[in-house]
Amino acid sequence: MSRSTDANLLLNAYARGIFPMAAARDEAELHWVDPRLRGIFPLDNFHISRSLARSIRRADYEIRTNTAFSEVVHLCAARSETWINAPLAALYDELHAIGHAHALEVWQEGELTGGVFGITLGAAFFGESMFSTRSDASKIALAYLVDRLSEGGFTLFDTQFLTPHLASLGAVEIPRAEYRERLADALRRDADFGRAATPAPQSLLQRRTQRS
Repeated sequence: MSRSTDANLLLNAYARGIFPMAAARDEAELHWVDPRLRGIFPLDNFHISRSLARSIRRADYEIRTNTAFSEVVHLCAARSETWINAPLAALYDELHAIGHAHALEVWQEGELTGGVFGITLGAAFFGESMFSTRSDASKIALAYLVDRLSEGGFTLFDTQFLTPHLASLGAVEIPRAEYRERLADALRRDADFGRAATPAPQSLLQRRTQRS
């Protein structure tokens, strides 16, 4: 993929089921990825463990959306190995500016301690990356994100790949053909990332329990 890749080309790629990654932070080029097996989060199957439920109930955090999008992307890339290079971060900023990229943030004592960001098209949310600087912060972000997607009318939460961490929270792996069927259905639907209000911790837990 050339450096001239723009936001519209990127959205067309997501609509076809492929996504970009860089080989490393310092690599200038981006490459298209089309996994044979795709990770997804069934929105009615997010697993909240007892320890995570305790962290959510503690309510020592504030949930915000899209108040620090670029910072969330930067912190997601702030690790020894990352597939987010400078051109890709700039493309995410472009998508955010036109309303197709969003971040859900966890703030504690005035500090951004966890978050997740992704791309939206129709009723599909393409999860890109997440980070955490305090215990359970990224899990809390995912719990609130799943609730927001469910309440906002989304039908597909794409995680790209399945990791042991995501599997422990309820993510599963499906074949490419099934993924594309689900994607095509989601693209025919409307959803709104900003439709739902952030619920109180106990309301979130009750809602997730009823859906699971």
